[in-house]
Amino acid sequence: MPIVNFHLVEGLTTPAQDERLLIGACQLYAEVLKAPMERVRAFITLHKATHFAVAGGLAAHNGLHAPYFEFIVLDGRPLEDRHRLMRGFTDLLVDALGVRRDLVRGSCRRVEPQDWAIGGEPASVIRKDEAAARASLNTPPP
Repeated sequence: MPIVNFHLVEGLTTPAQDERLLIGACQLYAEVLKAPMERVRAFITLHKATHFAVAGGLAAHNGLHAPYFEFIVLDGRPLEDRHRLMRGFTDLLVDALGVRRDLVRGSCRRVEPQDWAIGGEPASVIRKDEAAARASLNTPPP
């Protein structure tokens, strides 16, 4: 379920910076949410500098790179975890891309588990099945 999308201005990052951002985002998500890495997704959506306005002007003219990120978590995740992700994604953008911290913006979208699919099944069902499997492993045999 963990998905993050970084909106960046095209041409202002290198492939190495992009890789550092994406890999770092995956690692952060897995660590904070204790999520299996195979469920983590990180994307970059590039926008032309003529299609990206910052501080009332086009990035093509003012040269400001002000990334925006949005991430999704299943509802029920603690506020502390969501705030750690907000700080962590901001830190990644600042460290990996060298952007100004004060220009970074981000948002968290919480999704009800019954409204999110994993392999075509509602996450609420997957969670229930995984909890039952964990419980059976912790139950001593009769």
